[in-house]
Amino acid sequence: MRLLDEDEELNPIISAVNLVDVFLVVIAALLIAIAQNPMNVFSSDSVTVVKNAGQDNMEVWVKEGKEIKQYKSSGEIGSGEGMRAGIAYRMADGSFVYVPEGDDSTGEQP
Repeated sequence: MRLLDEDEELNPIISAVNLVDVFLVVIAALLIAIAQNPMNVFSSDSVTVVKNAGQDNMEVWVKEGKEIKQYKSSGEIGSGEGMRAGIAYRMADGSFVYVPEGDDSTGEQP
């Protein structure tokens, strides 16, 4: 009958079972965190994430379905080729009116 009198604190298997329980809880918490992440690969939602908005090192991540695209800012503002296409005016009610420049028939500047 010595087995019945054995102290549970001295049994090493009890501490191993407790460690397994702790690891199961940690794994469950990590799986929940992954499932709640908006950039989760397994969800079909479309998500846009902007990192460091307005900074020189701004990044935009766009997730459409299972495809994730990453765009990085070059730090330059207003670069590129093009020409002025018209003028936008803000009205008193907050709306905008766009007035194209140039001849109405050709769309070119005078």
